Parts: sequence; C-alpha cells; structure tokens
Amino acid sequence: MERKIYLSNTPLNSARELFWQEAAKKMEKETFDTTAACGRITAGPVWARFSSPHYHASAMDGVAVKSSDTFGAVPTSPRRLRLEENAFYVDTGGPLPPGCDAVIMIENVYFPREETPEVIEIREAATPWQHVRTIGEDIVATEMILPAYHRIRPCDMGALLGGGVFQVEVLKKPRVAIIPTGKELVSPGTDPAPGEIIDSNTWTFAAAVQEWGGEPISFPITRDDPQKLESALREAASKADLILISAGSSAGRRDYTHDVLNQAGRVFVHGVAMKPGKPVILGAFDKVPVVGVPGYPVAAYMVLELFVYPLLCRWQEIHPAKRETLKVHMSRRVLSSLKEEEFLRLKLGKVEGRFVAAPLPRGSGVTMSLVRADGVAAIPQDREGVEAGEEIEVALWKPKREIENTIVCLGSHDLSLDVLSDHLGRKQKDCFFSSANLGSMGGIMALKRKEAHLAGMHLLDPESGRYNVPYLERYLSGEPLHLVHLAQRDLGLIVSPGNPLGIESMEDLCREEVVFVNRQKGAGTRIYLDYVLREKGIDPAEIKGYHREEYNHLAVAAAVAAGSAQAGLGISAAAKALGMVFIPLAQESYQLAIAGSFFQTPRCRLLLEVIASEEFRGEIEALGGYGLARSGELVWQSLETQY
Repeated sequence: MERKIYLSNTPLNSARELFWQEAAKKMEKETFDTTAACGRITAGPVWARFSSPHYHASAMDGVAVKSSDTFGAVPTSPRRLRLEENAFYVDTGGPLPPGCDAVIMIENVYFPREETPEVIEIREAATPWQHVRTIGEDIVATEMILPAYHRIRPCDMGALLGGGVFQVEVLKKPRVAIIPTGKELVSPGTDPAPGEIIDSNTWTFAAAVQEWGGEPISFPITRDDPQKLESALREAASKADLILISAGSSAGRRDYTHDVLNQAGRVFVHGVAMKPGKPVILGAFDKVPVVGVPGYPVAAYMVLELFVYPLLCRWQEIHPAKRETLKVHMSRRVLSSLKEEEFLRLKLGKVEGRFVAAPLPRGSGVTMSLVRADGVAAIPQDREGVEAGEEIEVALWKPKREIENTIVCLGSHDLSLDVLSDHLGRKQKDCFFSSANLGSMGGIMALKRKEAHLAGMHLLDPESGRYNVPYLERYLSGEPLHLVHLAQRDLGLIVSPGNPLGIESMEDLCREEVVFVNRQKGAGTRIYLDYVLREKGIDPAEIKGYHREEYNHLAVAAAVAAGSAQAGLGISAAAKALGMVFIPLAQESYQLAIAGSFFQTPRCRLLLEVIASEEFRGEIEALGGYGLARSGELVWQSLETQY
C-alpha cells in the first residue's frame, strides 16, 4: 500500500463538532428487568402501574381505631374500647381493618386494672389518619416515576419496584470495539522482551467505556499489516457502534490507520491542534464512526476524554459530567507552542491561603502524569505558555477538599517522599502529600514565592562544606524556617551490572567510551557534581552526555539500565531499585526546609511524627543506602522562628 501523509492541524473545537455531527445517531431501545437496570438510561418516561402503598397501612405498632370513637378522650375522662370490636392490634406496615382511619401508638394505650384484657383505655383523642400511610402516599398509580434519559440510580430502583414497574425500557449500551495494533504489543501477564510493550491501552479503553455507560468489545492484537487491519475493521463494524483503533494513527512507516480508513472508509480529520493527542484520526468505516487513537498512553487518554466520552454521552442523551474548576497560581513558567492547545497535568495544593500548581512531566508516554494529576489546565492555542505566579483555571480530577488537605513539597527528588506519602495516608485518611521534582534550588525558590509548605534539599556549600543551611541563609534571609533532617544517603556513580567498563571514579567519566547522564541545573546532585569536577580540575566539556538532563534519580538509573548511558550520578536506592551497580563517592544530608507558618500546624506535627516513626525508618532503610538515625531531628531554624 502506498503511504500518504495527511497529518493536519485542525482546531480542537472544529474537529470535535465535525466528528460529533458525522457520528450522530439514536440508540436503539431494549426492555430490561428492573432488578438489573441500575446504571442504565431510561428510553422514555416511566409511569407507575399501581400506587404505593396500595392499601391504607399502619405507620406504627399500635391499635387501629375509628377516630370518631376516641373524640372527647382526655386523661381525666378517658374513652374505653374493646379489642376486636372497635380497636384492633396492628403492626407497622400492616393494613388497616375496615372502618378504621387512625392508629394509636402502643405506648399511648392503657389497660385498666379492674377490667378484662380485652378492654383498653384511650386518654387522648386520635385525629383522622394519624399514623396512617394512606393509599398513594408515596406513589400514585399513573404518576411519572422517572423522566426520559435518566440514569437509573440505586434509590430509583425502590421507587420503580414500589410502583409496580418490573421491567423498564432503556437505551441500548453503545457498543465500542477496541482494536489494538502493533507488532511490538504483548498481552498483560507476559514479561516484555526488549522492543516489546504491554498492551495497556486496550484495558484502559475498556474500563473508560464501561465507566461511561458503553459496552467494550476487545479485539485481539492486530499486527502492522493493512489487510489485517481492514479485516479487523470490517468485523468490528458489524458488531459495534463505535470503533477505537489503538496506535498507528501517526505518520510513521508502520502507521496504516489513515491509509486503510481513507481507502476503505472515510477520513474526516487527521491531526488535531491539541497536545498531547495531535495525531488522532476521526473517520468512519461502513457508516460506523472510527477514532484512530495515538499509541502513547497519555495522548490516548486525552483523546478518549475529549472525543469519545462526549460522544457516548450524546448517544445516551445525557450531559457530560462537568468537572469542578479552581483558580490556581503556577509555581513556575511553562512554555507552550502556538501550534496546538495544550492540556497540562498539574499537582495542586493550598499554601498560605492560595492554591498553587506544579506542572507534571508533559511527555505523551508518561502515564504517571495522569495517575498523579490533581487537575488539568488548558493552555489555549494562541498562548505561548504560562508565567510563574500567573493565575490559571484548572479542571479538577480530585475533590477540592482533598487538595485543601494536601501537604505540598517541592524541590529535590528522593524515594523516601513516596514512602512518606503512603505512611501519612495510612496514619490519617484525610491528609495527603504531594511532591514535585524541581531540584533543590527550585524548592528554595518555591518557598520564597510561598508556593510550598516544605522543600526537599541536599545542597552542598563548597566553601563551608555544610549542607543546605548556607543556601537558606543566602536566599531566604528574613523568612521563618525550620530545617528537619530526613536521611543521610549514599551518593555515587550508577553503572551497568557487572560494571563492564570498569568505571570507578569521576575521572573515568572523561573516557571516550563512557556516555554520562546528568541531573538538571539547580538539582543538588548537579551542584555536587560541578563542585567535584572543579576540585579535580575536570572540564565538563570532556564528559559525553554532561548536558543530557534527567529530573530524578530513578530516571538516571533507568537511562543506565536502558543502555543509553554508561554512568550517572545518583543515590544508592535508585541503583538498587533497577538492579544497577553503585559506586559510592560521598554521603549527603537530605533534609526538609519547612515554612514557619506551616511548622506549627497539626498536619506538620503529623508529618514529623511519621518521619520519626520506626515503621517509616524501617521501610526507608530497606531501600538501601540510607541512614535514618537522625530522622525527624530539627537541625536548624532561622532567627525569625526563635521566639
């Protein structure tokens, strides 16, 4: 098949409206047992077949009477009635005997001592229909119980059954075929070899379709072959209302979705001005709408959110759920292209009365940016980005209450922060912990701008040989601060298993065959590296890969594990986590600088309690390369905090 590239840049709103217009349809109806109809959408209004209750029912345990027989009863002149003649025992929910129109609670019924048990005494008159659930009190026969296009909830089930509706007409669920493509894909449960990728998109798509009211139909993995793809499309079109093709939507040499769809069906749009998700394809095959979804997981999910979810809602005649929005202040500058509308994933928190946002990694393949995101902000196509401190609107992916109870930690990365977050959540369910990797200097600046409660740091001062304090005194003079020790950790070179190149020292990084991977500017590890290079008289230009930057220790270890670098500088725990060799060079103090306004709060006290706990220390020590003897110790505080 001759390949043609038609990747365009259609504005997002235009692409969506065109697709929804082309994909417009009315879902068929089906009759469903009410007992199994929860979550389904009513196809029309639902009317009661009979009233509820359908008889006059007692609302209390007591005695049923004719109210007029009790008129005039007062404590000084009670009325006496005879059971089974003009007074009848009834239980809650039981029918009223003929002629009765009131119920007297059993605790208001008295038994005269001198009379037989069949005689009761009433000391207060009953009003007509007191303690009685009259016919139709809840539902009246022919009353509308539910309107059309209503999602049936658990509470609706009782009303439907109470009104005699044992079967209900609902819209059929939209059937969505999912076709995963790519010779590199392997099914979950298989350990992938180099070059293989676990097919996670199929299960993500299926879960989303189910949550949004559809019925997923998952197809086997289709290899990169035009004939096989067309065959899968033809089968899917015979079974489904919508077809999702996972991967193959771009313009690579094995991306056939556009060509197959263009020749055997129709293509409405190929390429939308959005990031992530630009290569999306919108078309139809045998009149069945088709979405060619990019293979990268983040891009794929955004395409589902922006195109598939609204379409399924339209077919089911319901409105898409509107996310709560929040005004937040950006913690740092973010540049964006004028070529597309970008959807930025963010971590959020509330610091000193205002909400702040830290951007997460922006790559289309960084699935954890979806997992960790508290919300998403759209940067319009006509904007070049967002400035630090600028107020933007965020669509929340988590409840606002959760964000308000989040401890915001910006700065240097350490594996212990994830463990700390887990232990905090276990200790107190409504306390959350959010960390973002900005580097040690980035954390200091975040504290300066009042964008974080605390910052992780390990900054070595070359002149004094001290960690962190000289930087806090230099950049945050006048700020009330507390410095708490978290861990002593081993810092060194991370190299491949077996250390095949025999790397032992910083000098070895200058060898021709060694490729290095560095940390970003402002990271404490980068500052330590530059300090040692100066001490040893090594020119950074002699190190291949010096300018290649990663933003955390695990990413450095992963680069070495993947073979794209032969060495990197990082912590022992990261090397151990990925099975790499660690060559120790130094020990450093990883500490938390805590804003004075936060230090006295209950949440901070809880944080310090967790850090000092044996459970937390034990889990961190198990990672390897950590010393926790001083964990939780207050090692320094600024003059402004010394009352």
